[in-house]
Amino acid sequence: MPRYKLTIEYNGKPYCGWQRQTNDPSVQEAVETAIAGFSGEPAALFGAGRTDAGVHATGQVAHLDLSREWDCDVIRDALNAHLRREAVAILDVERVDEDFDARFSARKRHYLYRIFNRRPPPVLLAGQVWWVSKPLDVDAMHHAAQCLVGTHDFNTFRSAHCQAKNPIRTLERLDVVKGPGDEIHIHAMAQSFLHNQIRSFAGTLKLVGEYRWSEEDVVAALKSRDRIRCGPVAPADGLYLTEIEYGTAPKRTLPPYPAHMA
Repeated sequence: MPRYKLTIEYNGKPYCGWQRQTNDPSVQEAVETAIAGFSGEPAALFGAGRTDAGVHATGQVAHLDLSREWDCDVIRDALNAHLRREAVAILDVERVDEDFDARFSARKRHYLYRIFNRRPPPVLLAGQVWWVSKPLDVDAMHHAAQCLVGTHDFNTFRSAHCQAKNPIRTLERLDVVKGPGDEIHIHAMAQSFLHNQIRSFAGTLKLVGEYRWSEEDVVAALKSRDRIRCGPVAPADGLYLTEIEYGTAPKRTLPPYPAHMA
């Protein structure tokens, strides 16, 4: 059976998350319904990451098998036609080898967390960012974030409901930069993340930006390996799965943080 790789964009607000649930709408269910609608056959969709309720994506990846060959552009356009009432779009469809697995073949996962930092609330970006009205020190947040980069036991920074057996992860990038307008962006990259890990980072670094926590407090929280020592978990609104890397492609040059933060 031919296998296809889908790159997917979605607004997570209307959904209970990526994974299909019994009683609530999910992104997986929406796309699987669209697949059945255009192909006339049921198809199981396997995603690279199980984003939580309210979390968005600009580069989620999934794979599926179909019983016959289709032109990739036809699949993309047909799915988008069936998804027109959903907050989901198929950006690209690619024919891949049968051993490709959206989840297990992934080498790097990239996430973006968007903080909207001004006194007035967001109107046009409501539901797309975390509104923080108190001014934040971006430099302090970035430098504190570097204490978390590397291989650590991240038990402090994961959900109490996280199902991962091992809390050790290698965090390759955690940059805090000034974004466009009133935004602050947190860029995270690793092969895999724990449940709520990035949102836990964002909530903790916010405390640093408000001068309520120091860099030493972040280190102490990490070393404690105690969930109670974590800062508040940031809301899902600001989190985006932006890219999944596969294969042995040349290492990309990541956007640097501003020179004044070096």
